[in-house]
This record gives sequence, C-alpha cells and structure tokens, in this order.
Amino acid sequence: MTTVPFTKMHGLGNDFVLLDERQMPGPIDPAWISQIADRHRGIGFDQLVVVDEDPELDAHVRFFNADGSESGACGNATRCVARMIHEETGKNEIGLRTARGILRAVRDGMGWSVDMGAPKLAWDQIPLAHDCAAEDVPLDIAGLPRPFAVNMGNPHAVFVVDHLESIDVAGMGPTLERHAMFPERANIGFVQVLDRSSARLRVFERGVGLTLACGSGACAAMVALVKKGLVDGRVRFQLDGGELQLEWDGMNGVVMTGPASLAYRGVISSEMAPSAS
Repeated sequence: MTTVPFTKMHGLGNDFVLLDERQMPGPIDPAWISQIADRHRGIGFDQLVVVDEDPELDAHVRFFNADGSESGACGNATRCVARMIHEETGKNEIGLRTARGILRAVRDGMGWSVDMGAPKLAWDQIPLAHDCAAEDVPLDIAGLPRPFAVNMGNPHAVFVVDHLESIDVAGMGPTLERHAMFPERANIGFVQVLDRSSARLRVFERGVGLTLACGSGACAAMVALVKKGLVDGRVRFQLDGGELQLEWDGMNGVVMTGPASLAYRGVISSEMAPSAS
C-alpha cells in the first residue's frame, strides 16, 4: 500500500506540509490538496510545499494554497524549506527556484533571511482589472482607505488603517479577495503603523483565509508603507503569530527575516494517498 512521507513546519504559526518529490515524485491534484488540508479529516495546513530537484540550485519549490490553487511565493514557507535543506546539507546559504524567481535564504541569529525580490507595481503585473495607480487603487469600501496594490509573487492589496483591531479581517477578507478589481484574486492585508520602525499586520490570504502570519504579505505591507513615507527602511512587523523583520531600500529586493519551526514528521496513510483520492 502506498504511503506518502511529509514534514510539518511553520513560520510564526503559518503552517505547511512539505512533500519531498526528490524522494517520491508523483502527481499533485488540487482536489487531493484540499482533502489533506482539512484540519479535521486530513492533516491541516495553510499551504502545501512541494520540493523537487533543480540542476543549478538547491531545490525547485512550488507552493499550493489550502484550496488547491497554486501560489507564486510564500515567504514563511521559503524559510522552512531553507531550514530543511540546511539540516540535510549543513549549508547556511540556500538558493531556491520558485515561480517568483530565484529566492536566496541566509541563516542568521533570528532564523533565516530571504530576499523576496523587488516588488512589481505596474497594474498589469499585479494584476489589476484596469490601468490605475497601484498606490491608490480605486476600490471604495465604506470605512476603509483605498488600498495599495503590489505583486510580491502573489497579488496583494494593503489597507493602511488607524485602528487595526477594529477591522473585521476574517469577515471582510472573502469579499475583498474576490473583488472584480483583482482578476487573479488577491491577498488582503490590513496594517497599522505603530512608529517609524514597527507596525501591526493581519492578512487574509488568497485561497487560505486568515492566517497567523504571511511573509509575502509583510513584504507587500513594507513596500506600501515605505512608498507612502510612513516608515524607515527597517521595520518589525507584529503578526498574530509573532514578529518578522523587514528591510527595503525602496529599489531592490525586500528582505524578510524570521524563524522556521519543525512541528513533526509523519506519513500520509494509503487511505489519503494521492492514488486513493
């Protein structure tokens, strides 16, 4: 009978199941992903992470949301993959190929730092439904400012608010994620500036829901806040699951630093294996 080994990891509570296709290649079916993502009848996770061989780098990585849709990047998961490969090889600098491009991770005292690449701000690269300014997307929702849109491997819409705790992120997220302005849906972030070096962030992730942390969402919020002149180039973001440090010089890649934690290793039973779904 076929079983599938997996590793469960998380970055600040943003949790992942890692499958190593280097050892056991196989098809990835969206319906199967959503089945094992179920926290009651499966394993439960925010994203499935599939790690495969790469001829030039340490690995090729794909990210899948809990609903089975594919994501271009995931910052917290990238740190987890970097830790996994470090434990295999001892390397402190890891290169990963993703749909976002080549992401490079470096081990440091806070965990792992990842250069998540430069933001895409052109309306058709985010993408948005029509030509408009990314920093002032014409999305008028009562009680909210217009969002700042950016692509950090995934489309993000960032709302800069004065009182984050008064925002019903879980309630508003599903409608905003699927708004017509976002033809590929969007991750919806709400950020409050605390001072020029700290901010509070919550993110409703596309295809997942409200998560304890979102690495690419923190990168998107960093871009929005720097562009608006609200923070300096180094900011500590407080998320529901913990803290991430973000650095951006306004031009190059956004660098994210945070922990990568191992929860456990296990096997998916033959009843839940891909061939049984």
